[in-house]
Amino acid sequence: MDQLTISDVERECAIAKETLRVWERRYDFPKPQRDPHGERIYSREDVERLRLVKRLLDHGYRPGKIMHHPTSELAEMAAKFAPAAPPPPENLAELIGFIELLKAHRIPELRQRLGHAVEARGLRAFVLDVAAPLARMVGDAWEAGDIAVFEEHLFAEALESVLHAAIAAAAARAAHAAPSPRVLLTTVPVERHGIGLLMAEALLVLEGAHVLSLGVQTPLAEIVAAVRSQRADVVGLSFSLSTSVRATVENVTELRQRLGDAVEVWAGGASAAAARRHLAGVHVVGLDDIAGCVAIWRARHQAAG
Repeated sequence: MDQLTISDVERECAIAKETLRVWERRYDFPKPQRDPHGERIYSREDVERLRLVKRLLDHGYRPGKIMHHPTSELAEMAAKFAPAAPPPPENLAELIGFIELLKAHRIPELRQRLGHAVEARGLRAFVLDVAAPLARMVGDAWEAGDIAVFEEHLFAEALESVLHAAIAAAAARAAHAAPSPRVLLTTVPVERHGIGLLMAEALLVLEGAHVLSLGVQTPLAEIVAAVRSQRADVVGLSFSLSTSVRATVENVTELRQRLGDAVEVWAGGASAAAARRHLAGVHVVGLDDIAGCVAIWRARHQAAG
């Protein structure tokens, strides 16, 4: 899709419609065309430049200082904030095969092959070696404009359906060691991506944790209420790159204050990793850290008991 509405741009760039209109009046950018009905229409080039602007604003730049820079200069400025690229996974050819199925819109076959990968590898290895790097690759392809928004959504639906089925099977077999943490999983209102939550849930279930998932975009007050109702020991939050570092810090800090010291907060995802040094009193956890975090929690509470 080469032409996007203002609602499309709001979703893709996480920039409010009113902000886009203000920038248009104040900085003469973006400068959308108009469709036959007079509605704003944005190009892919507009979206690429707006993503760079948003990234720089999240790192403290002011709009008036950067808005008139060309896309190439914005990209150079933003490059210094990009996380170091992980080394290519050993199963890169397998992952590329999944993406080729997605681009060919062979979604039933994609879902079937993902399911076979769970069966062949086991759930833990599937999450760490297939689901996590594949989600990163799809996200990178979407940001580069190599796949469309609807294709990213198709991928998310396929992977989520496979993970839900695998988690249900694992939960039916799980044995809960004593003591086991009660972990409430969700995202804050500005974070709409749920794949990270599902991957964390899968690994927590395998470690014998009691998991309650609220899904995505839960208001902070409702998270606090659910923690108290369910007597949760840990709140696990997921933050993708679509959530700015500033928003991650603000939401986690406020939630940490509301919960008090009795409940641990574990935060994962790319934005949480980028915000690590600003998240006091919070455990920033990668997927491969989950087993160790559960073991530490269990050892601490066994000693206390």
